[in-house]
Amino acid sequence: MRIIIHPTPKDAGRAAADIIEPFVREGATLGLATGSTPTPTYQELIRRHTEDGLSFADSKAFLLDEYVGLPKEHEQSYYATIRRELTSHIDITDADVRSLDGSAADAATAAADYEQAIKDAGGVDIQILGIGANGHIAFNEPGSPHNSRTRVIDLHPQTIADNARFFESEDEVPRQALTQGIGTIMEAKHLILIATGANKADAVKALVEGPVTEDSPASAIQNHPNVTEVQDDAAASKLTQ
Repeated sequence: MRIIIHPTPKDAGRAAADIIEPFVREGATLGLATGSTPTPTYQELIRRHTEDGLSFADSKAFLLDEYVGLPKEHEQSYYATIRRELTSHIDITDADVRSLDGSAADAATAAADYEQAIKDAGGVDIQILGIGANGHIAFNEPGSPHNSRTRVIDLHPQTIADNARFFESEDEVPRQALTQGIGTIMEAKHLILIATGANKADAVKALVEGPVTEDSPASAIQNHPNVTEVQDDAAASKLTQ
């Protein structure tokens, strides 16, 4: 695991964009995460597109997860979120940005179809990841098997509380999500995990210095051959090694 530490979230976002840009130039298949952590990275990629001519036209993308019960058109669906925060600002077509169907009548079939779509695309070349305060990646909560596949999962109360800031109230946060499994994520050729903020410091310490355990879903990536972990000073504040 390669570890990069920068003073601020903006600096960390710029460093992450530096890693992602060569993949974009090669027309890579991108794995996209949502949430507040990747926002500085996406803003920098948008800047490079608009000011430097970085083209995403040859790339495809797959989202990590989606809330169960939210249609794509809902402003807090991850499909709508990634369009708002990244893909509508760059030259990638909507058809080349795939997301899980949170309103599917048969969630198990939707999950299996998504796994097959990733395989049909040749796999994800670089997967962008955030990390939850409880160590979750995508919506793989503590206790998730490290060989898990795309599936429906019940959200941890901490995750619901953390995501309440995106809704009118905590009561409106969906209680389930469709998520790529840890085993699915581990099949990406490269992983880049971004962590910012003091509230992520415990999770980062467990990821970097702790044992590989299902109590820390993100710790699974210690076993991936190509991982870069980018963080700001606050998220790195509890590292001792």
